[in-house]
Amino acid sequence: MAKSNELVSPFLKWVGGKRQIMPSIIEYLPQNVKTFQYVEPFVGGGAVLFHLQPPNAIVNDLNTELINVYKVIKNNLDALINDLKKHENNSAYFYTIRNQDRQPDYKNLSDVERASRIIYLNKTCFNGLYRVNNAGQFNSPFGNYKNPNIINEPILRAVSNYLNSNAIVLLNEDYEVVLNKTKQNNFVYLDPPYHPISTNSNFTGYVQGGWNMFDQIRLREACDKLNAKGINFLLSNSSADFIKNQYQQYNIITVKANRAINSDGTNRGEIEELLIRNYE
Repeated sequence: MAKSNELVSPFLKWVGGKRQIMPSIIEYLPQNVKTFQYVEPFVGGGAVLFHLQPPNAIVNDLNTELINVYKVIKNNLDALINDLKKHENNSAYFYTIRNQDRQPDYKNLSDVERASRIIYLNKTCFNGLYRVNNAGQFNSPFGNYKNPNIINEPILRAVSNYLNSNAIVLLNEDYEVVLNKTKQNNFVYLDPPYHPISTNSNFTGYVQGGWNMFDQIRLREACDKLNAKGINFLLSNSSADFIKNQYQQYNIITVKANRAINSDGTNRGEIEELLIRNYE
């Protein structure tokens, strides 16, 4: 399935991004996927959304700062690009910007300033690792990169044009709120926080609180509801036995992915992931 515009692509580096397994995702999508309204409740960096470029989509994420970036790119791009020009690539400046969410006046930042901050931190922090602590504060360290591409204007403009030229709804809700509104003309792609394969591989730092096995069970129950409503879904997750057991009534495919972000360097490299679907 060819992309409509190659420049429409992720503007943030996001842990678990789907570019590594995109060929497999495309292979197992329904052939007529673009005739459905596309629903993605955990959009993250948007790799699948931007590859498919559906003309009609509901895009959601619980991460308020992330969805704010999408909205600003859609509605106020020129101001965002102008604000991004102020940023400096040095450690002292980085930690000043990073620590803004620890200050009382953080709430006074404009939407543009908040979006600019997230893009800047993502491009200059270590490994592009978006991570927050239990207080919801950004806590990745400075990356010390020589020449980070903080302002990728061609991609930002292409994404803005895509969001404005199509019927794209941007939401900041719990995923179940979105799924409860789905109808039979929807196709749902789910990319939740992955269940850890081992006790030291867990990463759930996108939003305050993280995910555990009970969150995974709740998601599987939501998928059961989709299935009962006759709505096709495709879900990606880790190859943990727990996940295989949860979704044993569905079609499960094992795919290979290269993962470059792990706190333990020995655990980086090719790993198995699952694609789970409720259709043939």
